[in-house]
Amino acid sequence: MKQYSCLTNDSSKAAAIYVPFYAGIDIARYLWGANTTIRDHTSLAVVDWLQKQPQWKIMGGQDHFIVTGRPTWDFRRQTDQDNDWGNRLMLLPAAKNMTILMVEASPFHNDDFAIPYPTYFHPSRDIEIQEWQNRMRNTNRTDLFSFAGAPRPGIDTSIRGQIIDQCRNATHCMLLKCHMGASKCHHPDVVMKLFQSSVFCLQPSGDSYTRRSTFDSILAGCIPVFFDPFSAYTQYTWHLPSDASSYSVFIPEDDIRESRVSIENILLRYSSEQIQLLREKVIATIPGILYANPLARLETEKDAFDLTVHAVISRIANLQVSDR
Repeated sequence: MKQYSCLTNDSSKAAAIYVPFYAGIDIARYLWGANTTIRDHTSLAVVDWLQKQPQWKIMGGQDHFIVTGRPTWDFRRQTDQDNDWGNRLMLLPAAKNMTILMVEASPFHNDDFAIPYPTYFHPSRDIEIQEWQNRMRNTNRTDLFSFAGAPRPGIDTSIRGQIIDQCRNATHCMLLKCHMGASKCHHPDVVMKLFQSSVFCLQPSGDSYTRRSTFDSILAGCIPVFFDPFSAYTQYTWHLPSDASSYSVFIPEDDIRESRVSIENILLRYSSEQIQLLREKVIATIPGILYANPLARLETEKDAFDLTVHAVISRIANLQVSDR
C-alpha cells in the first residue's frame, strides 16, 4: 500500500481508506494459551479508535478496508470460553461494515473476501512474468498428477488419507509427504519442481478449506484438482476464472471418502487437447495470483494487489450508490 501510485493523505478525496492494522500478526501471538480477553484486546481497541475518527462517520466504516493475512476462522470465535478458537474481530458490528481481506474467507458470510496466498515469485517487470509463463508452457511434465501434503488424522472428515493411499497405489502419481518439523515441503525448489513436472496437482482441504499450495501449483502451470467447492470456487472470485471447469478439475469429496472413484482413472480420461486448454487457462491466470515486487511497477500486467485494490474500490463505489 505504501507504494500504491494513487495514495492521498486527504481522506475527502479517497475512494477507499486503508486501515494498516495487522490483525493476523496480532492474533498469531495469542492463538495458543492466551485467554479471550487478551486475544480480543487489540481488535477492540482498534475498532473503538476507528469509530471516533471523522473519516469513519462519513460512511460508518463502509469505505474502510483491512488485510488480515490469516483465515477467517481465526477471527470468528463464537463464545467467550477460553478453549474456543481465535478472537471476535469479524463479529464486531463495526468491523462488519468494513471490507476485510484474508487468505480464506467464510463461504457462509458476505463481509469478508479472499485474496491469494503469496507464492515464491515476485517479479519486477512484465517481461519476467511473460518469460515465466512461456517456461511453464514448455515444461516437460512427466507425471500425470501429484500431491504435496500430510494426512489429517485428527479431522474425521478429511480425505487426505485416501488421497495419499490413491497416490501411492497409482502408476502415474508423485507424492511429496509433508510432516511436522523439517520437511522438504518447506523448500520452494522441491515443491515447485514437483508441480512443474505434473500435469494435475491435487488440492484437498487441510486444516481449513483452502491451501497455499493451490497458488503454487497454478504458478507452476499445473492444473489444480479440487474436492470441495469452498477450496477455491467460492473464495477467490476476484482472481480466478469464473468458469471453474476452464482451469480446474472437480471430484466430489464423497466420491473419494466412499471409494467410488479412482483419481488416476478420472485424470487419464482427459485428452491431450483438453489438457492443453486447461493448462493454457491456468497459465493465463498466473499474473493475477502473484504479488509483484512492491518496489517495482508492472507496465501492463495486473497482479493480485492490483486486482484486489480495484475490486475493493468498485465495491465501495457500489455501496455509495446504494446508500443514496
